[in-house]
Amino acid sequence: MSKTDNGSRSTGISGTGITGTPGTRFAATGGQTWRRRRWNATDLGLIAVFAALVAVSAVVPAIPLGAIGVPITVQTLAVMLTGLALGPGRAFAAVGLYVLLGLAGLPIFSGGRSGVAVLAGPSAGYIIAFPLAAAAVGWLAAVALRRVTGKVRAVALFAAAMAGSIVFVHTLGILGLMVNARMDLSKAFLADLVFYPGDVIKNVLAVSIALALHKAFPDLLVRRARRAGGPIDVA
Repeated sequence: MSKTDNGSRSTGISGTGITGTPGTRFAATGGQTWRRRRWNATDLGLIAVFAALVAVSAVVPAIPLGAIGVPITVQTLAVMLTGLALGPGRAFAAVGLYVLLGLAGLPIFSGGRSGVAVLAGPSAGYIIAFPLAAAAVGWLAAVALRRVTGKVRAVALFAAAMAGSIVFVHTLGILGLMVNARMDLSKAFLADLVFYPGDVIKNVLAVSIALALHKAFPDLLVRRARRAGGPIDVA
């Protein structure tokens, strides 16, 4: 570390030969740093739009599974798409808003259900998992969009969606079946397996839509500052 002619401190990046004040060093490295930003009106609008998207997806007729009482719906497609499109924070807010509105009494859960009574049903674990899965998928998607390009990006986003599905949706769904449907672990696990083929198809669709959105709206998830040398924002 040394002082410049005007008395300000100059720092160097070891092994790069880049020196200067923090501002000039930031510009020299291309401004590739990450920071969180406050949500603006656009962010709030996107949260509302995607919360509505998840709600509308519940209106699509479900495939009933009488044995366990949890239907196959397209809601998980909407949840994963929200994470892939918005990133962790806004995705959690959007899907969390949907869940809160449903618990508050709006008939926006599958089959027109609503209210806290759904938490006593077999679908409880899946519903609770939705915001967590959206946030996890959003975080993984942000990493993938930053580091991966080309055709590999689609594979990375699909892996992110499947990871969110398995770790959160299926795991908490199984726990919900064990608690509310009084199934043992083996029966709950086997009952949950029926959702995997549909999840694979829905995640492929979610990735396809997300890639199209990011191509059409490059600033949707990874926002680059308008002025030269500005940082990259993660929503």
